[in-house]
Amino acid sequence: MPGTALILGGSGRFGRHATRAFQDAGWTTHQFDRKADKLDRAARNADVIVAAWNPSYEDWADQVPNLHARIRKAALENDATVILPGNVYVFGPDTPAPWGPDTAHRAGNPLGRIRRDMEDAYCRDGVRTILLRAGDFIDTTASGNWLDRIMLPTVPKGALTYPGRPDIPHAWAFLPDLTRAAVMLAERRDRLARFEDVPFPGYTLTGHEIAAILARIRGHKIRVKPMKWWPLRLAQPFMPFIRHLFEMRYLWDTPHSLDGAKFAALLPEFTAAPPETALSELQVDPD
Repeated sequence: MPGTALILGGSGRFGRHATRAFQDAGWTTHQFDRKADKLDRAARNADVIVAAWNPSYEDWADQVPNLHARIRKAALENDATVILPGNVYVFGPDTPAPWGPDTAHRAGNPLGRIRRDMEDAYCRDGVRTILLRAGDFIDTTASGNWLDRIMLPTVPKGALTYPGRPDIPHAWAFLPDLTRAAVMLAERRDRLARFEDVPFPGYTLTGHEIAAILARIRGHKIRVKPMKWWPLRLAQPFMPFIRHLFEMRYLWDTPHSLDGAKFAALLPEFTAAPPETALSELQVDPD
């Protein structure tokens, strides 16, 4: 049944698509304004809080614990359910795939530990939580992620620029599908456990498979071109967030996928868009 959703981070990738998905399903949505709103007051009539705040990597250590402590407090005070967009950072490089709700969280790197602590706090504090875990996002417009910033701009020239090994599986999530699933889970929140860790299967694709899909869409051959990491190393002293790209580089060389069994059990009627649709909707400027 539709209700009221408070969207935190509504201008970001997940928040933007979540707003549209909740509205399309007949929900009332409120965009939180950090300059004008107070979270405890904004959450008073919310059935669901979409926790889509996502600071830049270099600000995670300082901001993520405090931001999510505020969200947990507001959710508990109002018995609201938090939609928590999860990622694969918690697992670490030595965890065999597929990664599911019972897979151990072994990440020992800084960003991984921050995510582990944040997720643990929702469970520990007893917040009604739907943690919808996904791989790298596929957006519908250029939003500064790996696909539109690095990988796809060279496609018109016949090359997919790939940041890692193109022969191993990598987890992806099409944002309209992911946020539509979030709404469907939110509408079943009363039937869920108080804390639900739900991996979103999305697409599991190698670099070669992405290149083949793009070739079918565009009607010409597309080769995989290895991305050069050394220019990022040179720019790192001037752009602090780059060191975190190197921190998470292992994900491009670690085979991984998300186990969709729990998702299928909770939402058996869900139908995802084919990857051809997702990759054809994203338009970027050529390099």
